[in-house]
Amino acid sequence: MPKMTSEEREAFLAELHVGVIAVERPDRAPLSVPIWYVYEPGGEVVIWTDIGSVKEKLIRAAGRFSLTAQVEQPPYRYVTVEGSVTAIEPATLATARPIAVRYFGEAEGTAYAEQGITDKSILIRMRPERWLSTDYSKE
Repeated sequence: MPKMTSEEREAFLAELHVGVIAVERPDRAPLSVPIWYVYEPGGEVVIWTDIGSVKEKLIRAAGRFSLTAQVEQPPYRYVTVEGSVTAIEPATLATARPIAVRYFGEAEGTAYAEQGITDKSILIRMRPERWLSTDYSKE
């Protein structure tokens, strides 16, 4: 399978995709759910969720998760990263807004963030430690 270079996979992950996170859970298959995220090459994957959500509880317990981003039309491409959680911190309008704007655009994203931020909102940061990638356009 045609793999991406380090630069290609980091650039791909930084593009706009709905990610799918997976996190282990006891006595069941891993939890796998779609999520919005932000990533800049060389940085951390950042997701926004709420304290008390299933994903927050499982990520906190596991201390790690994986995220997959993909293109769903040919030629198919995907990147999967996995790593340890580096921080779980309160989300503010200033820190959550860029995630919402990334997916909705300036006006709608700002409104979404303003309505979505609560005292339970958190950001979870993960530093990618392992990468898998394929780019079928290279065949």
